[in-house]
Amino acid sequence: MYGHGAVPPARSSGTVITLRVLLAAAGFLSCGLLACAPLFRVAFLRGRSVDWVLAWASLPMSIACFAVVGALPESDPRTDVAMSLVLLLGLFSSVYFLVMDIRVHQQRQFAGFPPPQGPTVHTGYGYPQPAPPPYTSTPSPPTVPAPGVVPPPPPQRPAPARIDQVRAELDELSDYLRKHDGGSTESGR
Repeated sequence: MYGHGAVPPARSSGTVITLRVLLAAAGFLSCGLLACAPLFRVAFLRGRSVDWVLAWASLPMSIACFAVVGALPESDPRTDVAMSLVLLLGLFSSVYFLVMDIRVHQQRQFAGFPPPQGPTVHTGYGYPQPAPPPYTSTPSPPTVPAPGVVPPPPPQRPAPARIDQVRAELDELSDYLRKHDGGSTESGR
C-alpha cells in the first residue's frame, strides 16, 4: 500500500494501548462470546499455526458452551460448568493476547529494524538502498600512477539476475517479432 521502500506511518503509543485495552476487554467483558477476536489478532501478528488453531477452536467452544447454558435449566450443574468454561476462555484469550502482543512489539523494537525515516540513497534501478555510514578514518593521500602506466578500470558489479532475465525475455520477443514481421513481408502484405 505504501510502495517499495516507503514505511507505513507508525502508530502512537496511545493508539497501541487503546487497541490492546479494547481487544482484551472484548474477550472477557462479552462473557467469552468474542473470545476469538484477541486470538485472531495474535494469529495475524505472529502467523503461527498454533495461534490459528487456538483462534478457530475458540469459536465452536464458546458457541457450544452458550448452547449448553441456553438449552439446560439453570439448576443443572452442567450450565455452571459451561458458563465457567466460557468465562475462562474469555479470560485466557485476553491474557494470552496481552502477553503475545507486548512480546511481538518488544521483538520488533529491538530486532534492529531501521528507523522509520532513515536516510536512503536512490540508485538508477531497483529499490532505494540505505545510505552508507559516514567514514571516520582519515583519507589517504592520492596515489600518482607512474608515467606510461594505465590504471586498471574500476571493477564492475555483476548485473542482478532479474535484469538478465528481462534481457533474455526481450531478446526472445525481438526474435519472435522479427520472424513474425519477416513472414508477413514475404507474403506481400
